Amino acid sequence: MSNQPERPSRHPRRFEILLVPEHVEDRGNASVADSAVRSAVVEATGEAGVSGYPRYAGHGIVAEIDSATHAVEALLVDGSELDLGLSVVVREVPERP
Repeated sequence: MSNQPERPSRHPRRFEILLVPEHVEDRGNASVADSAVRSAVVEATGEAGVSGYPRYAGHGIVAEIDSATHAVEALLVDGSELDLGLSVVVREVPERP
């Protein structure tokens, strides 16, 4: 065991994934979170996915996310690809104190 301090990762540890219907054009006063049909907080697994980007997983969602742009490069929901008509919104989740 090393006494060296753990180096912080350059990738965020957690993201919130929101699955939002694409057909929702006007949400009125509803937020993106209110319009989501599903949401989950995913945490870094420490592995890189097939796309080469870090893999995040949690609550039935596995995503490969480009942490610089928040682009989702791959996504599985309950082991299946994303249903047509849904889009993905990614938000960083602040680290816990």
